Amino acid sequence: MGELVDRVDEQDQVLGVVDRAEAIRKGWLHRIATIVCRDEDGRFLVHRRPDGSSRFPGQYNWMLGGAADVGESYEEAAARELSEELGVHAAPRFVLKFLCAGVISPYWLGLHEVVITTPIRPSVEEVAWHDWLTEPELESLVQQQEFVPDAREAFDWYRNPSRADRRPLS
Repeated sequence: MGELVDRVDEQDQVLGVVDRAEAIRKGWLHRIATIVCRDEDGRFLVHRRPDGSSRFPGQYNWMLGGAADVGESYEEAAARELSEELGVHAAPRFVLKFLCAGVISPYWLGLHEVVITTPIRPSVEEVAWHDWLTEPELESLVQQQEFVPDAREAFDWYRNPSRADRRPLS
């Protein structure tokens, strides 16, 4: 088996342990933890994925993250991903979660936020380019075709978390 994840249901309750590739192939729900990084001036960290990435090569994203390991909370997964992808050790703050349709497969997306006050060391396997953008700059970039589609959906939730027609499930 490859990467093991918790298979979950529509209420985010664990059903069992499965291989992530199988979960994607069969459209089974699993958990993804993401982190939105901001600097002390409130700007957002935006990055471009390497051209050789297996998922969304060369596309822009405003979140870092990945699948939660078996038994790992969203917060634990977010902190681990932050360390792996940026070399930053911090406790990201949970913001919201929602059931994401996903371009590759559906999943629960847990979105976290952290203010970065130390230098970052982006992983070359995950980040080909990065910069800090203001909210208007990020808003403009999100509309571009080269932006990861799931990240666009997450940006919509982040900006409008209490919309009556799409309330985040907790």
